[in-house]
Amino acid sequence: MTSLPVIPRHSGFVQPSSYLRPRRQSQPMTSPKPESAIDRDQRIALQRIRDFLKVRTSYDVLPLSFRLIIFDTSLLVKKSLTILTQNGIVSAPLWDSKTSTFAGLLTTSDYINLIQYYWQNPDAVNRIDQFKLNSLRDIEKAIGVSPLETASIHPLKPLYEACRRMLETRARRIPLVDTDDETGRAMVVSVVTQYRILKFVAVNVHETQLLRKPLRHLNLGTYKNLETAKMETPVFDVIHQLVNCNISSVPILNSDGVVTNVFEAVDVITLIKGANYDELNLNVGEALQKRSEDFPGIYACHIDDRLDTIFDTIRKSRVHRLVIIDEDSRLVGVLTLSDILEYILLEGEGDDSRVD
Repeated sequence: MTSLPVIPRHSGFVQPSSYLRPRRQSQPMTSPKPESAIDRDQRIALQRIRDFLKVRTSYDVLPLSFRLIIFDTSLLVKKSLTILTQNGIVSAPLWDSKTSTFAGLLTTSDYINLIQYYWQNPDAVNRIDQFKLNSLRDIEKAIGVSPLETASIHPLKPLYEACRRMLETRARRIPLVDTDDETGRAMVVSVVTQYRILKFVAVNVHETQLLRKPLRHLNLGTYKNLETAKMETPVFDVIHQLVNCNISSVPILNSDGVVTNVFEAVDVITLIKGANYDELNLNVGEALQKRSEDFPGIYACHIDDRLDTIFDTIRKSRVHRLVIIDEDSRLVGVLTLSDILEYILLEGEGDDSRVD
């Protein structure tokens, strides 16, 4: 094998590959697009909210005086329902007295799961009154739904961590669990909700007034594949929607697509109080007539409403969701407190911080 002579490179010699490479064009330097005043204010407001949540604890959110109702897991489901309705609450921490441990959080979803079980197993309706709270996990396994909420957080942890925990578990409220100094056992202090946290922000972080971008320019809310129903829809059908789609409300529309009301998961509790499961055979219109007289109504907004006005609404009223409508009151989308919480925590933080 013979070797080819090495040709010395000099300034006038052109390599053959040079003919194959495209000549580089000098690219003009493009300066980054300047940040608009509204974008700057939005960024500053979000950062102020996050800074505030990182230096405050869940203890700070609690009122000076409050009551806490805790259910033992050996309590009958029927009695727990009575206690909830008598005290005007929709959730309660669970306690296992046999092990002296926190056992999760009882919510309206657990009662709806029980109804689903009754619908799938009509022969079991006579045994429903004998179900205990510690049997709910077996019922949830039987119908293939998510188990009881068991997420909790220490009350001295930053409020930001409590918010992240709720987003990760898709919970709308989270129990605060401390440790007793004398016994070393867990101790449930209270329950913090998304609403209470967002109201705490609305009252104390004045920079929420800088959130002036309208909803149509924010990746905020749900606008596609919305679940809806009509006044004539059977309640059982709406319950199936709540369970199958893992949602807490269904907008009620008339024949023109106009929003006339919203059926909420808590409306189910009103129907079955006193273990009167026959009320579930009503249609939506009949069921909504059984709401209490002090029901605050539904809250709506428009796609051009801004987040600062929504925070102002949260500060003044007990809001859990807003129905987004157009100028003719037709349904456009749904904005939940979970949507708002995720936005103020994660917007602009990169994909890695997003909750799947």
